[in-house]
Amino acid sequence: MTTIFEALRKDHDTQRNLLERLVATSGDTESRDVIFKQLKHELDMHANAEERHFYKPLITSDMMQEKARHGIAEHHEIDELIEILEKTDYTSSAWLKTAKDLQHKVEHHLEDEEHAFFQLAGKVFTEKQKIDLAKEYQAYMAENI
Repeated sequence: MTTIFEALRKDHDTQRNLLERLVATSGDTESRDVIFKQLKHELDMHANAEERHFYKPLITSDMMQEKARHGIAEHHEIDELIEILEKTDYTSSAWLKTAKDLQHKVEHHLEDEEHAFFQLAGKVFTEKQKIDLAKEYQAYMAENI
């Protein structure tokens, strides 16, 4: 059975791959446009699902409340960088700089989750909750492809 941590980590790997591919693009190319739109959709769906099926259940825990709020705040910072990218011309040097800032911000967020949040959340959730949350998370992601 897949746990919420395994389900999230799988999507984190997808995000890392898309970010790596995105910063390797240049100019106003179809590949930059396709990868950016794919990444934007992936980050948006993941943030919504993660907030609903990971952070929300953790907010009631004294041990995790601050970390859950921090994770949600980082989602908003990521959204702001996406908005900047949407308003910046693909050919601008500022676009690639902002894309690299986005990569750094997302990778920092994923590292926080995988190396700190997951271990603490593992102490908060029961085994059944870990599996049930994974099912709910995966169902949400499948509905919003």
